[in-house]
Amino acid sequence: MGNIVLFMHSSLDGFAAGTQGELNWVHVDEEIFDYIGKRITKTNTALYGRVTFEMMESYWPTAADQPGASKHDREHAAWYASARKVVLSNTLDETALKNTTVIGKDYATAIRKLKNETTGEILLFGSPTTAHALFAENLIDDCWLFVNPVLLGEGIPVFRDLKEKQLLKLLQTHVFSSGVVCLHHELLHENNQ
Repeated sequence: MGNIVLFMHSSLDGFAAGTQGELNWVHVDEEIFDYIGKRITKTNTALYGRVTFEMMESYWPTAADQPGASKHDREHAAWYASARKVVLSNTLDETALKNTTVIGKDYATAIRKLKNETTGEILLFGSPTTAHALFAENLIDDCWLFVNPVLLGEGIPVFRDLKEKQLLKLLQTHVFSSGVVCLHHELLHENNQ
């Protein structure tokens, strides 16, 4: 059975994006890319909300072909091309998309089925609205939060609409030279406490 692993940047005050979805405060560099890249290569399934998926689709399919493409761009573009992509959306048409499944209505049942059919992990990249929906259904198993040394004051929260208290177990921390801190937590569902 597959686990859903959330990868998300966060401000120190708990926001995943600014009020308009802006991410210009997120710090990324080769050190962070290398760290995440090693982790991502351990799976071949990615989960996105529609907005994040459209952002990924506008960049990754041709990123490696651009003049001066970085090592990260070449590596992640290759992974993205081969990865199974699952998108939560009520508007996308999957027939026009390569290696992509679109889940609309009754997403909770479809995600549970996806977890049962997947060996290994399913990486949820960003997608705060999707993360909120999956947290509400108790479908996320691990969180990798990349806490950036910035206070936004307002924005789209990392966590929202939790139905009840959620216990977590800290598994690992990693401090980057930029001051970004990766916190890896396992969510303690009733069946794994």
